[in-house]
Amino acid sequence: MRPIRARIDSAALRHNLGVARRRAPRSRVWAVVKANAYGHGLARAARALDADGLALIELEAALELRRSGEKRPILLMQGFYSPEELEPIAANGITTVVHDAEQLAMLEKARLPSKIPVYLKLNTGMNRLGFGSGARDTIARLSRCAGEVTLMTHFADADGKRGVKWQLDRFGGMTAGLSAPRSLANSAAILRYPEAHTDWVRPGIMLYGCSPFPDESAEKLGLEPVMTLSSELIAVRELAAGDSVGYGCTFTVASPMRIGIVACGYADGYPRHAPIGTPILVGGKRTRTVARVAMDMLFADLTGIPEAAVGSPVTLWGEGLSADEVAARAGTVSYELLCALSPRVPVSESG
Repeated sequence: MRPIRARIDSAALRHNLGVARRRAPRSRVWAVVKANAYGHGLARAARALDADGLALIELEAALELRRSGEKRPILLMQGFYSPEELEPIAANGITTVVHDAEQLAMLEKARLPSKIPVYLKLNTGMNRLGFGSGARDTIARLSRCAGEVTLMTHFADADGKRGVKWQLDRFGGMTAGLSAPRSLANSAAILRYPEAHTDWVRPGIMLYGCSPFPDESAEKLGLEPVMTLSSELIAVRELAAGDSVGYGCTFTVASPMRIGIVACGYADGYPRHAPIGTPILVGGKRTRTVARVAMDMLFADLTGIPEAAVGSPVTLWGEGLSADEVAARAGTVSYELLCALSPRVPVSESG
């Protein structure tokens, strides 16, 4: 069996949820578990996370949670895509977002056994989904065809320089005089903007031990890594000056050098575009990748690690090496690394 594996630390999941609760102590918590819980396993995350509700995108995943016995509220954050989905949503007590006139019309035309709780999404500047105006009229229409209505929006730059005030101001203007519950804060707003902590908050990436901010580490925020992707050296090569490594001969050594071949590649979810110099741990020591990432292998510089040999453990990201740092070096975000974990990688659970 190839030595690559992923370990999911459920204790870290619980810890990170605790950070969210402490930062927003007066809010109820939707744990965002979309995309197979950001690659961590939906069922596993649902068991570990003692949140007030679970938020995701995929109706089939929501129904699978219900079939497994999940009783907590479940929120579909993009809502439904066809009238046919409304019946199973109602039958399974699932809450849905309504973000446009077409969805509202579908809901009004449906003949359902019970009214569905709805999150009315308002567009305050993200310009993806949401009603741009008419919140009062829309709520009046929803009151005739839906259950409890909660008002929500999504922040475009809570993790950046612009912040959230501009969207909070727009949201306040759009909802003035309305007494419905509210849900505003994502991970970044939970951690940085207490003024956005309303009735419900929606932590996502922070639950999985990564920082939503490019300028502040997960460790500094008190978060613990949940997924550790690890492997081993399956070969060691002694290179002479002038030797090249891997496809395209993109890395040529100027002097004798040892490199380790790691059983991990882009078919496992490691980013193919990760450049030479991406951090990696070999035997617990920090070093760098060299050459081009292949489908099943990548290469580690063993300079300064004379004890490294076939079988030496390798950490690609996780405990001891933040996925945020690996992602930044690869020109992406940790969300992508976590979600891209391949089904062929065995996953175990601890904690």
